[in-house]
Amino acid sequence: MIRFVLLLFFTLSFLEASNSCTKCHEGIEDIRDPHSKMMEAIYKVASKAGHKGNDCIVCHGGNPQSMVKERAHSGTVNYFKEHEGPKEFYPAPGSSWINQNTCGMCHKEQVGAQMNSLMMTEQGKIQGALWSFGGKEGYEHTAGTYATKNPSDPHARLGTKTYRDYMQKLAKLEPQAFPAEMHELAAAPTAEEIEEDPSLAVYTYLRQECLRCHTGSKGRFKRGDYRGIGCASCHIPYSNEGYYEGNDRNISKTERGHLLVHTIQSSRKAKVKVHDVEYSGVPVETCSTCHNRGKRIGVSYQGLMETEYQSTFDDEGNGQPKLHTKRYMHLQEDVHFQKGMLCQDCHTSNDMHGDGFLGGANAAAVEVECQDCHGTTSKYPWELPIGYSDEFNTTAATGEPRGTTKTMAEYLRMGTTHDPKDGYLLTARGNPLIHASKDGNHVIMHLASGKDIELSPLKALKEEEKLSKEALVAMDQISAHTDNMECYTCHATWAPQCYGCHVKIDYSEGKQNPDYLAASHDQDIHGTTGGMRNLKDYLVDGKVTETRSYLRWEDPALSQNGEGRISPTIPGCQTTITVIGKDGKALLQNHIYKIPNVEGAGEEGQNAIDMAPVQPHTISKRSRKCESCHTSDKALGLGIDGGKYFKDPSQTTVIDLMTASGKILPTIIDEQIPRIANLKNDYSRFIDENGTQLMTVGHHWKLSGPLNAEQRSKLDRRGVCLSCHQSIPDGDLAVGAMSHMAEMAGVTIDNATHKDILSKTLHLSAWVQVLGGIFIGGLLIYYILTRDPKKKNRRWKK
Repeated sequence: MIRFVLLLFFTLSFLEASNSCTKCHEGIEDIRDPHSKMMEAIYKVASKAGHKGNDCIVCHGGNPQSMVKERAHSGTVNYFKEHEGPKEFYPAPGSSWINQNTCGMCHKEQVGAQMNSLMMTEQGKIQGALWSFGGKEGYEHTAGTYATKNPSDPHARLGTKTYRDYMQKLAKLEPQAFPAEMHELAAAPTAEEIEEDPSLAVYTYLRQECLRCHTGSKGRFKRGDYRGIGCASCHIPYSNEGYYEGNDRNISKTERGHLLVHTIQSSRKAKVKVHDVEYSGVPVETCSTCHNRGKRIGVSYQGLMETEYQSTFDDEGNGQPKLHTKRYMHLQEDVHFQKGMLCQDCHTSNDMHGDGFLGGANAAAVEVECQDCHGTTSKYPWELPIGYSDEFNTTAATGEPRGTTKTMAEYLRMGTTHDPKDGYLLTARGNPLIHASKDGNHVIMHLASGKDIELSPLKALKEEEKLSKEALVAMDQISAHTDNMECYTCHATWAPQCYGCHVKIDYSEGKQNPDYLAASHDQDIHGTTGGMRNLKDYLVDGKVTETRSYLRWEDPALSQNGEGRISPTIPGCQTTITVIGKDGKALLQNHIYKIPNVEGAGEEGQNAIDMAPVQPHTISKRSRKCESCHTSDKALGLGIDGGKYFKDPSQTTVIDLMTASGKILPTIIDEQIPRIANLKNDYSRFIDENGTQLMTVGHHWKLSGPLNAEQRSKLDRRGVCLSCHQSIPDGDLAVGAMSHMAEMAGVTIDNATHKDILSKTLHLSAWVQVLGGIFIGGLLIYYILTRDPKKKNRRWKK
């Protein structure tokens, strides 16, 4: 009898502590290491809920007592109906629409902030598109993926007091980009409405194309675009092919769209095992799932540059497969990528999750600057003031040294924490960089991958005499570079430049495509959206296709960004619009909207195609050549080689048999290149030689714009060779004599000799002028002191 009681007791204890979900999902990966603090917390909740050992229900809900799929995947346990936890069965517990009941149980701050984050609202992307269709909301960033507003309490903003105060000042300085509230983007128009107002096609464009990536949806089911929703957008691994490669026998391994393995990827201590490989951190390709359009910072960081060509071929002769619906060339990766740094190693929690308040563009959301870790040649990072390189002003920030800190918000301690040593570095806005520790005059970077890197700030490199001559000249001797330019203006040697975004929105023949935003708004009690169930239920009129005029990558142009610093500049929304009506005829053809009274234009309007200042995430240790900016038409904003390669695009090109005078001979002809009526210049040319602006430049921020006359005069050193060579060899007697003597002596002037001659000429000229001035000044003083005033008076009297 005693044996029976003991057996019954141990059997009941085993059942109580077992996970009934794994009877079907046998072999599924642990969401985290069972011995981790996160899993300990999850097990504790499961025990409180009366299901000890069943970690699944804490996130997924459901009915763990049923072995029938439909019943098991419904409802939730009674405990969660009255306490924190899932209120229904959640197949995707990270979903933004229900994750306050799952992830939010422990991560209240980040989950609370997510709904106003830029990754959720997409305000910058929306404002950019609305601008290119005639500036429908002007400079305001008040349209987003859904209606929301800021918390009423300014202290609710996540971050230190220094950060909160800084952001309040910034919001007052740039109110158009820091709205207090946001309204939902207008609905997609019908084909009939388009006939009345073709500009409404922008809402079709945004909803069918641009808004697939916001974290309230699961995105597009295409190679490279597979991902989760909400928290799982980043924290659950998906491969580019979208196949499950774990051990759960009930998850299909032949159907695309599944997670790679059922394990959270996060910080250094969150280990993920895929087959025999273990890793930590969020892979860059997870970020590139979304960051492959617009500024393309994800794929650029990996060294991928878009191309229209299919090369190279595989062993069966197939061309390169499309990734994110594009093909790529492989250029140099960002130096941080080469060092093994993931996106999260630089970007803070606020950068990614948001701080709980609305920000309309990238510069509103991102708080890190290069100098936060690297400093300058004259100051260590901790010696710089708050706001340095994030001024939103045209003068460099000044003030007390920002120092370091050994404290952080409690919610940040849920990730991996490290020994602060002499203190954590601070961002330009005053929050701790919790993975960057000051160690004497050096910085220890604790990477999410598990690697530690010792970083020598620029001042240390200078003191240790490890900087090249070129670096010292550029960063130390020419202080204006450091105070007026972004670091990446020189150190981003390439940037993706897709000139001319030709968008066709076709409403003929009943064409329709899914409205991704509408699908994401149709959430059910399970946290799933319409896009996760059946996208075909959300078809709207119109079909969008895109193409480009041409692609470049080398030597991006320069302009002033919203922070008031000179920055690399690439095409933003250079939207050239064709709208096809119901009858198959163009309502708009290759149309560029003009916006009156903005960006240097009057009532005639400025072209609403945009060049965008950007941090391209293509940093290299070796910088651009001085000549690539100082002798470049393109750098000045005048276009590639001054824009001289392109004929006037406002004129239609017809190619056929023609006379020598250009008269077309056949009468049955077709237009080879139809005109773009409002475009008189190459897309790369955004100012002319008089400084007249030809299109908008960075319309998110007040200070964004092309280089002004003073900036261009400092930059422009074109034609400098002529200064000397107009007199060589016979333009001047002395120069001619030197040239002939060099020729007779057989002197070969190579690049090194040429530089030496210029250096000697500069120094000789400077000394001659200085000593000459001193000599003449001395003679004048001598004359004044030694002259006889009486003699002068005698002459006057005569």
